Amino acid sequence: MEKHYASENEVLYHVGFSKAELKGATIAVLPGDPGRVEPLARQLGAKPSFIACHREYTSWLTYIAGVPTLVCSTGMGGPSVAICLEELARMGISQVIRVGTTGTIQQHINPGEVIINKASVRLDGTSHHYAPASFPAVASFTVTGALIEAAKACAAPYHVGIAVSSDTFWPGQERYDSFTGYVPLAFQGTMAEWQRLGALNYEMETSALFVTCQALGIKAGAVCGVVAKRTEGEAIVPKKLYDQALQYQIAIVRGAVERLSKA
Repeated sequence: MEKHYASENEVLYHVGFSKAELKGATIAVLPGDPGRVEPLARQLGAKPSFIACHREYTSWLTYIAGVPTLVCSTGMGGPSVAICLEELARMGISQVIRVGTTGTIQQHINPGEVIINKASVRLDGTSHHYAPASFPAVASFTVTGALIEAAKACAAPYHVGIAVSSDTFWPGQERYDSFTGYVPLAFQGTMAEWQRLGALNYEMETSALFVTCQALGIKAGAVCGVVAKRTEGEAIVPKKLYDQALQYQIAIVRGAVERLSKA
């Protein structure tokens, strides 16, 4: 299949930067929130520098163990993730790590810990534009292995398993604390089903990430900080635990990038 790479100085329409500004980076770290990009770039590596801010895509470059690494937000949900991946692929990005937040649905997982997702249930719409419903949403073994090795090395409390990726924050995740509290019949009782099947967490981007990356030939992994424990309630945890999870994620991603860059 023919691939359409961007020219060196071509500014891509959505992300707002060119391949030349990546300084040879082939690995990208992808948080959802544009506000997390600069702090991540500064804490992950050295010589952080701003690249662009366009729509939901804020981008910085940092150097992890001397390796240029892109940090770029994707926004919330599958559509903006796929748009970002399409344009990063055109600029030569070949490996990505999603850094996000999540709510666990398993009692043995606690807020402040991290989940490395090896696969995802496809409750999104975007992935179905890249592959049929029977196609699995799975992570790269290479990237996932690097994340696991890095988690072990920094003694982070981590769990490996399957995510449930929903296009919606409330009904698709069977949350009843929305404006109306309404959850369609198709989603009522689904959290218990995912729990019985051993899924670990709800979030909104991983299935789109894994399937789109597979279609584009990009190796993808995901590590999420646990900021809600759905077995006990629907509230987000205090900032102390949120920050704890983020620091574990930073250490894990830094170690994973170092390993991937040497592979």
